[in-house]
Amino acid sequence: MAPPDLEALRPRAFAVGYRMLGSVAEAEDIAQETLLRVSMLVTPPDEPMAWVTTVATRLAIDHLRLARVRRESYVGPWLPEPLVVDAGRGPEERAELADAVSQALLVALERLSPLERAAFVLREVFDYEYSRIAEVLERTEASCRQLVVRARKHVEAERTRFEPDPEQGRALLERFLAAAEDGDLAALEALLTQDVVLYGDGGGKVKAATEPVSGAAAVAAFMA
Repeated sequence: MAPPDLEALRPRAFAVGYRMLGSVAEAEDIAQETLLRVSMLVTPPDEPMAWVTTVATRLAIDHLRLARVRRESYVGPWLPEPLVVDAGRGPEERAELADAVSQALLVALERLSPLERAAFVLREVFDYEYSRIAEVLERTEASCRQLVVRARKHVEAERTRFEPDPEQGRALLERFLAAAEDGDLAALEALLTQDVVLYGDGGGKVKAATEPVSGAAAVAAFMA
C-alpha cells in the first residue's frame, strides 16, 4: 500500500484543530503533530482521512484541556483568532478551511467542554455518524448523543436572533470605523444598542479592555 499524501491530509488536520482550539498557531501545531504520526506509521491506515481526523481530535482535546488552564491566568478576555484564508491556497483547501467556520460559532464553542466541543464538531461540521464519534472519543454512542445534545443547546443559546444582511453589516462597520477614527462619540453611540457589551483580547500585549465594557456610552468612549 502506498504511503498517504501528507499534504493532502494537512487541511483536514488543520480544520479539526482550528475548530477545536480557535487558534491558527495551535491548529498548525496539531496538524504538524498529526502528520508526523502518520509519517511514522509502519503500515499506512486504510482510511487516512478518518485516521487523521481521529488523531487530530484527540490531540486537540488534550491541548484544549491544557489551554483552559493557561487561560485562567490570561490577561483580559480570551477570544478565538479569526481565520484569514490565504488567497494563494487552492480552492479545495480554502473551502475546507472556510466551511462552517465563523467567529460567532467559535465564541459559542468556547462555552463547551472539550468532549462536547469534539462531539459537536465531528457531528455538525464533519457529519460523522454517532458510531464513529464514539470510536474517536472512546465513549458509548449514547454518551456521544448526549454530548451533542448539550453542545447544541449551548450553541443555540448563543446564536443571534437573526442573520444580518452582509451588505448592511459592511456599511455599518465602515460607519463605525470612521466614527471611531474621528473620535465622534455621538455617531458611535448612535450605532450601538444600549445593552452592547465590548470584549477585547489584547493578552497584555496591546491596548485592550481587561474587563468587558457594557453600555453604549461606555463602549463609544472606549472606542473613541
